[in-house]
Amino acid sequence: MKTLRWRILIILGVIIFAVVALIPTYQYYSLSSEEIAKKPKEEIRKMLKRTLSLGLDLKGGMYLVLKVKPVEKEKVKEARDRVLEIIRNRIDQWGVFEPVIQPAGEDRIIVQLPGVMDRERARELIGKTAVLTFHLVEDIDQTKKILDKIDETLRKLSKDTTKSPLKPLLYLYKGDIVFEEIYTDSVKKMLKKEEIKKFIPKDKMFLLGKSFEANGKKLRSLFLVNKKPDVKGEHIKDARHSIYQGTDPSLQNTPVVNLSFDRRGTITFARVTGENVGKRLAIVLDSLVQSAPKIIQKIPGGNAQITGIESMDEARDLAVILRAGALPAPVEIEEERSIGPLLGKDSIRRGIQSALLGGMAVMIFMAIYYMFAGAIADLALVLNLIIVLALLSAFHGTLTLPGIAGLVLTIGMSVDANVLIFERIREELRAGKSLRAAVDAGFSRAIVTIFDANVTTIIAALVLIWFGTGPIKGFGLVLALGIASSFFTAVFVSRTIFDYFVVVKKLKKLPI
Repeated sequence: MKTLRWRILIILGVIIFAVVALIPTYQYYSLSSEEIAKKPKEEIRKMLKRTLSLGLDLKGGMYLVLKVKPVEKEKVKEARDRVLEIIRNRIDQWGVFEPVIQPAGEDRIIVQLPGVMDRERARELIGKTAVLTFHLVEDIDQTKKILDKIDETLRKLSKDTTKSPLKPLLYLYKGDIVFEEIYTDSVKKMLKKEEIKKFIPKDKMFLLGKSFEANGKKLRSLFLVNKKPDVKGEHIKDARHSIYQGTDPSLQNTPVVNLSFDRRGTITFARVTGENVGKRLAIVLDSLVQSAPKIIQKIPGGNAQITGIESMDEARDLAVILRAGALPAPVEIEEERSIGPLLGKDSIRRGIQSALLGGMAVMIFMAIYYMFAGAIADLALVLNLIIVLALLSAFHGTLTLPGIAGLVLTIGMSVDANVLIFERIREELRAGKSLRAAVDAGFSRAIVTIFDANVTTIIAALVLIWFGTGPIKGFGLVLALGIASSFFTAVFVSRTIFDYFVVVKKLKKLPI
């Protein structure tokens, strides 16, 4: 009786744990999408840490496989790990809930973004190298002289020596040399010719600006800048997006990114701006000039501002990228899949239906075939499902579509132990033993077989968890938890219920 009381207390403790663990999951998934949108992101994050997560195949979102391309082949794994950490920082700062970012092989990274449907924005955020540098811009008159020499050389090289190939494409707009965006490839091709490199000073280089619209045309600026960066972006301490608050009327109510440098960057920035008052400083991201403001005075505070940004989303993403840092190696998106939320909802609905139908079929069979003992097995089965879901919630596991398949498989396997035990009890009763002796013999002799079968299946499940990725890992996790839980419910819980009726209620006959 003393042992029975302790066993009942243990079972009650497990049930209380399961209910408490599932409450946050119930609370979160009972919220509507509008209610979730109204709550602060930090509050949602805290809720999600205690809830059962849904995988990409159930929630919808993006699945990406990235290939890292390091400069040195012998450092492939090191480059992959650094890229993985930076991408994780970018996604965390972007605000994606429950992302999955994990290595796959030596040079690949798997990224799963549940709930993310903006493909282009996600690709830009993840794949952007984000090397930020600051270069002093050459005087416009000097730039025009160099372009004149280049144009003259190009004209001599062309078949028609009477026409200028470059100059007709270029003109001045608000103090910048610009050209129409449709001529971008032509301008790039001409500036890369070997014959004109001698006219470009060795410490200078041409860079293009971002495209912008003016007078109904798409234009791009052309800058001659210092080849060596005057200030490096690696010294950026913080980057924040906001709305322009300055006095320039052309920038009013436009998005900007405010930068602040660390101590070393502040000293360098103050020296460069102090020595070059009146000149322009180009802010260059991945070899593209974002803006080139004029230095009005020395800036000792270590602050800078990127303007010319089209939207607040672009400003926010740029700030995230700059805070997280530049990728140490370029990445290539090898595989990309998008799963819509409607498909996820349909998968959840069908998965729940299959679990319910499978569970009901097993429970009806057990109740008909084993009668009262079958009802005990059914009770253990329901408790088993609750424990599995509670464990997934407590350990912040992820339920995937294959995970639901593992749950359905667990339903069938969970009563397998009960079948072995009940058949052994039947044999002992036929041999003329009392109900108590038959129950003792049934459990004690069947437990070895049950244990061996469960251990071998758990080993297979652990292999899936260890070597599998994504859905395969989800299936293995649910299977392993289900087997462990079914062993507890089928052997410990069922035995306690049998002992209660046999010892406490003094039951002499049991319909089995």
